[in-house]
Amino acid sequence: MPSPVPPSESAFAPAPAPAPLMVAVAQPVCAAPGRPETVSDNVGLHALAVREARARLVVFPELSLTGYDLTAPAVDPADPRLAPLVEACGATGAVALVGAPVVEADGRESIATLAVTGGGATVVYRKSRLHGPGELGRFSPGEEPVVLELDGLRLGLAVCADAADPTHAEETAALGIDAYVASTLYGPGPAQAERRDGHVRARAADHGVWCVLATSAGATGEFPDSSGGSGVWAPGGALVAQAGTAPGELVRAELTRRPEPALAEPVRTEPARP
Repeated sequence: MPSPVPPSESAFAPAPAPAPLMVAVAQPVCAAPGRPETVSDNVGLHALAVREARARLVVFPELSLTGYDLTAPAVDPADPRLAPLVEACGATGAVALVGAPVVEADGRESIATLAVTGGGATVVYRKSRLHGPGELGRFSPGEEPVVLELDGLRLGLAVCADAADPTHAEETAALGIDAYVASTLYGPGPAQAERRDGHVRARAADHGVWCVLATSAGATGEFPDSSGGSGVWAPGGALVAQAGTAPGELVRAELTRRPEPALAEPVRTEPARP
């Protein structure tokens, strides 16, 4: 009986690690609410940020397409007003995570994260921890955590109050994630900035994952001001890159599957106006 042929060494070689994922967090100027042009103006500002970002993933704040205006009409993912953002994502190869109110098939409404690519926009996540009477009076909560896989990295999604609740991160991390990605809004001032950074540091430390935070800066909807400070935190909680308080800023960082040092490259842009 012939001896079995030993497998080649390559049969036991580990699979190559995914290439680093360049992520950008944007805090664009938010167009004034309540006008017919609000969504179109915000889409244009989002498209500009995507083109400036030079990133595979670009993350925007909560309700970024309408601003935090809880009376704003829902946005259809097939809305033709999104075309400039779809075109920007197609031209750059980016995936943009943007925020908007949406209507579900059963008529309920959600505060949603939409993933926009060159092929269009899709609802990928619905906020589960609604906050305050305005949200609770209009919207229905999402029912389960969501992981978005992009280029081999698993991204757990969150919207604002989700990230403030440790149990949300626990439920999401239990699905196996490389990064916890939150689109948020915090009020202005040192106390809110400390609260904001404390939330993401804790999630990164508790679960050993990257934390990516896009939060509003300046006026947004019914808020005359907000914190800014969008950023990226490494597994363990060390700050990698962070924007300042001005609308129109954007920062980038590389995410890897393993907790290796990240390359941070702050990018500051002049505030764009609608």
